[in-house]
Amino acid sequence: MFTGIVTDMGEVRALDQAGDLRARIGCHYDMEGVDIGASIACDGVCLTVIAKGADWFDVEISAETVSKTSIGRNSWHVGRRLNLERALKVGDELGGHIVSGHVDGVAEIVAMRDEGDSTRFTFRAPEALAKYIAPKGSVALNGTSLTVNEVEGTTFGVNIIPHTKAATTWGAAQPGYPVNLEIDTLARYVARLQEWNA
Repeated sequence: MFTGIVTDMGEVRALDQAGDLRARIGCHYDMEGVDIGASIACDGVCLTVIAKGADWFDVEISAETVSKTSIGRNSWHVGRRLNLERALKVGDELGGHIVSGHVDGVAEIVAMRDEGDSTRFTFRAPEALAKYIAPKGSVALNGTSLTVNEVEGTTFGVNIIPHTKAATTWGAAQPGYPVNLEIDTLARYVARLQEWNA
């Protein structure tokens, strides 16, 4: 379980396709405090630490995960920066919203424009997921908890403030980029209940 509050920017140092995809990710975490088997969200994808060093950890990524996330769109390459978040601990501040790290699909950045010091991003969601996105609701995009400003069909907008651009990979984002999208768990269950009551 995560909050969508990014705590580090990591970097893909190596990729090896041998059975599952294995990735080595450089980070600034104190890896002595990270156990083998721990979960770390990497651009919003919950992955398990299988090996570690002083400033890196390795993960294995299944074919299923590759096919359902931006990883499968060749967005991970050596040198790629990633938003990282360690798993939530009991007693931690819940600053964003409840995020599972189970990506629902891949959205695309379709437009960006500056509004004051912030940047307004417009995304296109997969049609099957668009119904779960609501104005003033929450989404996790590349592991970042964000508030939805507006929704029109399959497109929706969010504002990203200067702090978020500096502390995450959003400062380097460009139109056309694929983005891991996790819809709000509450929205999913409300929609499911409505289906049952219809």
